[in-house]
Amino acid sequence: MPSRRPSRRRATEHVPLDVERLMQGVRRVERRAGGEWHVQPMAAHAAVKDYSCPGCGQSVTAGTAHVVVWRADSIFGERAIEDRRHWHTGCWRAA
Repeated sequence: MPSRRPSRRRATEHVPLDVERLMQGVRRVERRAGGEWHVQPMAAHAAVKDYSCPGCGQSVTAGTAHVVVWRADSIFGERAIEDRRHWHTGCWRAA
């Protein structure tokens, strides 16, 4: 009877877990308001500037968790990323 040798797996380089990325959340695409939108959650610790929320017109202050939104179906490609807006999470859900 042949002896069983342990299989040799290729050694792969260890890729460290990107905790910062996990804390911010996963970007998703949502369909609403006649189009598709990229929605990227922004963790409170990563929010370092103040923004104006297009939903309510009030300030999204630094240190506030929120979402960043931009068109996914834009014909302008990179320009759509430049047009991204910072929304209060509740305002985006209500829009």
